[in-house]
Amino acid sequence: MKQMTLMQHFSELRRRVLWVALVFAFCFILGWWIAPFLQLFLTQPLMTVWPDGELLYTGLSDGLMIHFSLATLFSLIVILPVALWHVWVFVSPGLKKGEQKIIWPLLIASPMLFLIGAGFAFYFLFPVVFRFFVELNQSAPVPSMLMPVARDYLTFAIGLLKVFGVAFQLPLILILLNRIGVLSRGGVLKMRRYAIVFIVVLAAILTPPDIVSQIMLALPLWGLFEISILFMRRD
Repeated sequence: MKQMTLMQHFSELRRRVLWVALVFAFCFILGWWIAPFLQLFLTQPLMTVWPDGELLYTGLSDGLMIHFSLATLFSLIVILPVALWHVWVFVSPGLKKGEQKIIWPLLIASPMLFLIGAGFAFYFLFPVVFRFFVELNQSAPVPSMLMPVARDYLTFAIGLLKVFGVAFQLPLILILLNRIGVLSRGGVLKMRRYAIVFIVVLAAILTPPDIVSQIMLALPLWGLFEISILFMRRD
């Protein structure tokens, strides 16, 4: 394999960063166009449990900021696998075959697990949590009108999607630490009870202060933790 000079490495890195930036810009333009559909999609779980509900726009710039946020979100989702591919192509020539066998499956699995985590939150957590919040507010002992602010709702919903997407990376972290020799399978089994406590505490920190969402994050994380043990190398 031909050895590259330091300047050639910088040139190659600049070229790949430029490609990622161009794809991001294109996706942002496309995301700006489909932002209304994204907003409709993200609010669908709330409107399903609250058919007559309305979201409140409190400022003239709310529509602009929502468009910008959704276009950025769409761009980041699309750019993630593209960026990971460029990173892999850039660093893989300098890796040993054993290192390549460890890393490239993780690069493929990471976006997939992120989407699975976000999908779990959207299709299973959102209907339960939003129904709980709507019924709780509507049963207030004083006269009240429920009108959530559109920007606050989208920030809350997108934040939960990110939390679940990132949390579902747990198996990859454990398996990577095991394959590089930092974490042994026997050590994980011995620390299992403490790991479960840590998962419960982490779920309580990352989710809203209601027991339903905390349980619905803790249980999948516990399951992913147990699954990751199966893929660890035996001591």
